[in-house]
Amino acid sequence: MKNSNESQKVLSPADQEELLTALKERFEQNMKRHEGLEWAKVEAKLEANPAKLWSLHEMERTGGEPDVVGYDEKTAVYTFYDCAEQSPNGRRSLCYDRAAWESRKANKPESSAMEMAASMGIEMLTEEQYRALQQLGHFDTKTSSWVQTPAEIRKHGGAIFCDRRYDHVFTYHNGAESYYAARGFRGWLKV
Repeated sequence: MKNSNESQKVLSPADQEELLTALKERFEQNMKRHEGLEWAKVEAKLEANPAKLWSLHEMERTGGEPDVVGYDEKTAVYTFYDCAEQSPNGRRSLCYDRAAWESRKANKPESSAMEMAASMGIEMLTEEQYRALQQLGHFDTKTSSWVQTPAEIRKHGGAIFCDRRYDHVFTYHNGAESYYAARGFRGWLKV
């Protein structure tokens, strides 16, 4: 997919069509993630929200493979999570947040997970959301993903991440300034 004009955060018609085609195919191939939902209604909601489409494009462009994982009937809002089998390849080798990035004296990564999520218009999964995602399949069996870290952990310099090993989901801690080629982050978006 071509890059969109980030200053406007609006996709070109060609990029929008390409994204909607990819989302539809993924939606239809993974019905267990959203039983009872209809693509036509999801598509109509997406087409009415160009800024959200831009964010989904960013999720797709960075390897997240976003898909619908929920729908709130009261608010008529769809929830998308990154559903790539491994942590999105275009979002790895990032420390946790800006403060962690600034604390590094040398070998700073390109950015941080929290900053990148904000620039994409999405939020990082919480530990609870990450565990819910794991109910829909087996994710991060070879990688790990930063998740939103509680303030009481972050104030001591730490951050948490999760993965799936031995058919169990684990939560770990690390210094927030650390970064690894096999650790990225997963995001979510409401539309």
